Amino acid sequence: MTAVTAGTRSHMVVDLPPLRPALLSAARLLLETVVVPTALLAVLMHVVGQSWAIAAAVGWCYFVVMVRWIRGHRMPGTLLLCTGLLTGRACVALWMSSAFVFLVQPVLGSVCMALLFLGSAALGRPVTMRLARDFVALPSHLLRRWRVKRMFRDVAVIWGLSRVADAGISFGLLHIGITEGLFARGVLSPILTLLTVGVCAYWGWRSLRSDGIRLRLSRLTPGAAA
Repeated sequence: MTAVTAGTRSHMVVDLPPLRPALLSAARLLLETVVVPTALLAVLMHVVGQSWAIAAAVGWCYFVVMVRWIRGHRMPGTLLLCTGLLTGRACVALWMSSAFVFLVQPVLGSVCMALLFLGSAALGRPVTMRLARDFVALPSHLLRRWRVKRMFRDVAVIWGLSRVADAGISFGLLHIGITEGLFARGVLSPILTLLTVGVCAYWGWRSLRSDGIRLRLSRLTPGAAA
């Protein structure tokens, strides 16, 4: 981050990591760990039964991990975490012989995330501040600004409310039927997540700009994308 002075007003410029690789990586991860497993479950459940369908969804994730490993590609921690969580969900669902149990577990996860985001905001220690520092180098003096703290608190509230909506929509449609529940998890939930990211990005940009902080995207150097 660099500080720039213009006239009598002090401005700060925060350099963000390149956006395009991050978006492509997130889209690929969403496709690999949510969209494809849900589609496999939706199709195969009516063809080979729910047990084999759940096994196929989990098998897909392990196939993705194996392909990445064989090709020597970087193994995202999020991919391994999602694969582990999906395996745990599958074990419980297979043990209880219930696709409903398999689909209701992410709903409970959304509730827990909502409590985490909203609770941290209420305590004045928004978890979004810690998450942001995992991706962008933010100095301590910037995080002590009142408007910056308020921005991270607001973003935590937005994410918390989004997870409440996600849990409500998913559980409501799952209560109607398994097919509707699959549609909620595989289509509506990713759309809601993307919308939330967009709202939070706009809110953060607007709030920081009002405090004299400008965001600037870094450019990829030759060979950095390899």
